[in-house]
Amino acid sequence: MITHPLFINFYEVFVEMWTHQFMVRGYLVTLFAAVVCAVLSCWLVLVGWSLMGDALSHAVVPGVAIAYILSLPFSIGAFVAALVCVGLIAVIRSTSRIKEDAAIGVVFTTMMAIGLVLISVYPSQVHLQHILFGDLLGITQEDMWQVLVLAPLAGIIVLLKSRDLTLFAFDPSHASAIGLSVRRLSALLLTCLAITVVVAMQAVGAILIVSLLIIPGAMAFLCTQKFQHMLWLSPLLSAFSVTLGIYLSYWFNMASGATVVTVHGIVFTIIYLISPMGLRSVQGLKASTILEA
Repeated sequence: MITHPLFINFYEVFVEMWTHQFMVRGYLVTLFAAVVCAVLSCWLVLVGWSLMGDALSHAVVPGVAIAYILSLPFSIGAFVAALVCVGLIAVIRSTSRIKEDAAIGVVFTTMMAIGLVLISVYPSQVHLQHILFGDLLGITQEDMWQVLVLAPLAGIIVLLKSRDLTLFAFDPSHASAIGLSVRRLSALLLTCLAITVVVAMQAVGAILIVSLLIIPGAMAFLCTQKFQHMLWLSPLLSAFSVTLGIYLSYWFNMASGATVVTVHGIVFTIIYLISPMGLRSVQGLKASTILEA
């Protein structure tokens, strides 16, 4: 048996975590969820649906609460609640003078409040902290396989329709002119978003899902001007952030989901500061303006 101090430190830092099954399950679930969120994030950033991702992540709370109360798989309740949220937003927007952002705010805050009421009435069946912030270290084998099935499903759908969705994101008028159904593409993207929210909820909970849906696409957007490059750069950056976040949470005994999201935010800040399309572009613009003056 090797007892050299350097070997022991290497084992404790890089290997020991993988000897625990709950850490392996938590890492796999978070990685799959983050990668799918990152792919979908590219379209959300371009279409301007960041608030929609936030709305769905909060609106699933009553669905999860009802699923727990009825002893159903929580993913079913979360998915149904997400679809109800999308439907209500569409109805309010199309049948009144209220704009989309206001409709989103009304629906998701009301649905989340209903969920919190249900949780307060049935406190023994539902754990509020697990719903809001996730329970990454408590993920079971069944939960893991559920994510490993749903995550690739959403990813495959958006990748198969990537050309149509990209045209829809950049120019919905042109997409409609060449015979594509903008309404169907919008519904497809929202359905995949709902599936992704259900998947990510296992890892980081309802509160932090929106970060996995927005930050990776924003990072990739600052790194490249080509959308095809965004589609592989976004999940790559997210996978790196997840891996580093899981390691840090294990080393320093921190909340895993929150640590993963914090690392995403730190990586975004670094990219923003050094990217030619981030802060440097603003500084360059100011410098050129001064020189011209």
